[in-house]
Amino acid sequence: MLPRRQNLYVTALILAVLIIDQAIKIVVKTNMALGESIPVLGNWFIIHFIENIGMAFGYALGGVTGKIALTLFRLVAVSALGYFIHLMIKREAAIGFILALGLITAGAAGNIIDSAFYGLIFSESTFADYMVEGSGVATMFPAEGGYAPFLQGKVVDMFYFPIIRGTWPSWFPFWGGESFLFFRPVFNLADAAITTGVFWVLLFHRKVLRTI
Repeated sequence: MLPRRQNLYVTALILAVLIIDQAIKIVVKTNMALGESIPVLGNWFIIHFIENIGMAFGYALGGVTGKIALTLFRLVAVSALGYFIHLMIKREAAIGFILALGLITAGAAGNIIDSAFYGLIFSESTFADYMVEGSGVATMFPAEGGYAPFLQGKVVDMFYFPIIRGTWPSWFPFWGGESFLFFRPVFNLADAAITTGVFWVLLFHRKVLRTI
């Protein structure tokens, strides 16, 4: 495939993921209070609004220093991925490999936008006071300013798939008799893009990695 066409495809993919990811996050943040849930498909697919200050799927690094360090690391990683994609296009690598890299890049960039700018452009989301209608819902571009400085915003997560609920059998080591839930983490489209891209590379393009 010609490099120009590869460049067009990966650019379109990155922009599509970024636009859809940000649109979902903005709708959730400006219409839902923190911790609010909306069932989509029964009890196994739920829109559940949470925010995190760290890594994908709700995992976090503590403190302001950890938050800024993670955001800066993401910026460096996205820049490196962008350059790597450029090199792969020049080498006319497989389009599937390039698109997988595009998914990873778009996902990382999507969460960078939250971390870098959401604290500046949104008021803080809080848990709802159910005696007050509309409480807990954030406002975009509030007159009083945002809830956090540059690089200290929180990442918006909303997709929750508690597909399997149950109890470990009593004979099971360590967790016998305790309840379990699969899949517990709450994530966003950016997280899904990163995970999909990584698995696509590992499953179908390991040979490409070995030749780099």
